[in-house]
Amino acid sequence: MSRKDHVNVALIGQAFMGRAHSNAWGQVNRFFDPPLRAAMHATCDVNADSVRAFARRWGWANTTLDYKKAVADPAVDLVDICTPNHLHRPMALAALKAGKHVACEKPLAGTLDDARAMVQAARASKAKTFVWYCYRRCPAVALAHLLVRQGRVGQIRHVRAHYLQDWAGPDVPLAWRFDRRLAGSGAHGDIDAHIIDMTRFVTGQEITEICGAITETFIKQRRKLVGAAAGGIAAGLKASAAKGKVTVDDAVLFLARFSGGAVASFEAARQATGNMNAHGFEINGTKGSLRFNFEQMNWLEYYDATAPRVVQGWTPINCTHGGDHPYAAAWWPDAHIIGYEHTFTNMAYDILRVLGGQKPVAPLPDFEDAYQTQRVLEAVLISARQRRWVSLASVK
Repeated sequence: MSRKDHVNVALIGQAFMGRAHSNAWGQVNRFFDPPLRAAMHATCDVNADSVRAFARRWGWANTTLDYKKAVADPAVDLVDICTPNHLHRPMALAALKAGKHVACEKPLAGTLDDARAMVQAARASKAKTFVWYCYRRCPAVALAHLLVRQGRVGQIRHVRAHYLQDWAGPDVPLAWRFDRRLAGSGAHGDIDAHIIDMTRFVTGQEITEICGAITETFIKQRRKLVGAAAGGIAAGLKASAAKGKVTVDDAVLFLARFSGGAVASFEAARQATGNMNAHGFEINGTKGSLRFNFEQMNWLEYYDATAPRVVQGWTPINCTHGGDHPYAAAWWPDAHIIGYEHTFTNMAYDILRVLGGQKPVAPLPDFEDAYQTQRVLEAVLISARQRRWVSLASVK
């Protein structure tokens, strides 16, 4: 599949995630020394003018308007999907059928049925699959994962997770993220998925039960979209005078149990005024606790309950020590902090490590792994709709 010394990547989609992925593939060879180098072979989008301009700006060698041509291209090794959620299934299935490795944006799909079909196709293929839950690649989150594995927090008793944004005000038009047919859900699949994945990753446990789920749509109608976004979540969106119905949630809250016995609370909202991208977790155990906030992403807070009581307290750890923290050695001198875009580059490095026969720095989510998060997303919606406990064993 892969060339002797490199992997030819075909990117499907542009906009916000297209920029993030393009930057990652363009930077990974410069800052890391992967066993296989990334080659930016082709990018694909339906608009001829914009795809050519995008390719020139980001360094893609070729362009196409038809994702099926990109998938069928014998020169392509890895298909990278960063389109709206409803397109993940047909694109991933086409790529796997063609024998290509697939890296897919999160969530795995808009619906559990689509996600299940993608997992089944992955099981039947010899190709590798990856899902861009990029926050696992924050050095602080990867360190939290290691500290839990080392037993430093003891038995986990309690988990709190939140993801709050405020970009989705009433003036934002009816973009695809507000349409259930295209997105599957709103804040739930968009940002709840991230904190579900992060807590599963850090604790090493699965969510087994859901209860108390609440979903709410505060803005019932929005002005219809004209054109497309300019590269951000809502940047450059233009609207007509006509309005359309919002068919997804604006906020979701739920309670959960983990397989190790911990209880947990989750909240996600895209209209939490004053919170631009505030997300993170607190994990409390019998020997200590961990706390992370992405808006201060270079830091992990650690509470060591085994230390003498007189010196116990929350210790902020700057996770940019090159010789000590995951991924940090590739970047800058100690305490020269990194940012959001580096999480994608760190993941691109781990993808290339796996394709080159090496272990990733931190565990990578594949379709099977991301399907477990998709099952939780579905269980929450069932709990909210039916106002009852939902066992994950019943959500297949």
